[in-house]
Amino acid sequence: MTDELHEMKKVLELEAKAILDLKEKIGSEFKKAIDILLACRGKVLLTGMGKSGLIARKIASTLSSTGTAAIYIHPAESSHGDLGVITKGDVIIALSNSGETEELSHLVKYAARKDIPMISLTRNKNSTLGKASQIVLEVNVNDDACPMGLAPTSSTTAALALGDAIAVTLLKKKGFKTEDFAEFHPSGSLGKRLLTRVKDVMHEGVALVQLDTGMKDIISKMTSSEVRGTAGVLDKTGSLVGTITDGDLRRALDTGKNVFDFKAKDIMSSNPKTIDAVEMAEKALQVMEKFSIQALFVIDSQNGSTKPIGLIHIQDLLKTL
Repeated sequence: MTDELHEMKKVLELEAKAILDLKEKIGSEFKKAIDILLACRGKVLLTGMGKSGLIARKIASTLSSTGTAAIYIHPAESSHGDLGVITKGDVIIALSNSGETEELSHLVKYAARKDIPMISLTRNKNSTLGKASQIVLEVNVNDDACPMGLAPTSSTTAALALGDAIAVTLLKKKGFKTEDFAEFHPSGSLGKRLLTRVKDVMHEGVALVQLDTGMKDIISKMTSSEVRGTAGVLDKTGSLVGTITDGDLRRALDTGKNVFDFKAKDIMSSNPKTIDAVEMAEKALQVMEKFSIQALFVIDSQNGSTKPIGLIHIQDLLKTL
């Protein structure tokens, strides 16, 4: 192994160890921090200087996209008027490896005067920042990957991972759902996946036949419908009780009998899978993959009907999602 590869693997091992070591330190202070954040009626303000500031920005972004309103406030800029963004009901999360970052001093004092709760991520709970905080989450890394011990590496990785742990815990405690996530991510392929519903991509012109419909009429409807090769079989109440596909027709031919003597009930596949029109299209794709099928009939349960109103095909989903 070359020296370069050995060094890269060593760095990854050190950073992975920093996260795993942090796992063992998660305890009552973490729970108290979550309780404070859940009780927050304002916004969460992340702050930090230098590399800690970059991690603070990322944590703020993750919190905001998962149901906790958060912004980044620059500690140096805050003392030039930006302290005005901090209001009653807010919570501050401050990041500083040493806990002695000078630029944080004005913000820390302001938070104390205004009785704003502060959670700190630092390696030293007895530091100035640690003593000023209601909650201290210790991010104490034994070995930073930088051989000189100067550039923060493992320490910032651990802080970022702790921020993710906070965000995901809050997400679950708040009952944040896929639909909520979609509201915050309307653009790009992710937004399309999360916002597209079955009714947006389904075909309305589908072949529907009765249990006693003859083969000739079945083939005619399957050929002339918008989605060829699939027909839904309805009972007397209009509920879907079966499906007929090209495969069912081929199997009928293989019997050696006169296929035109068959009725829909003789060749259909029972227990058809359906999906509601208002479900996410992503869920339709998951159902098709789970049951290894190519199409789903769509129903509108909001109107209390079990009669199919459309059909969604896997090719439509692959094009859309």
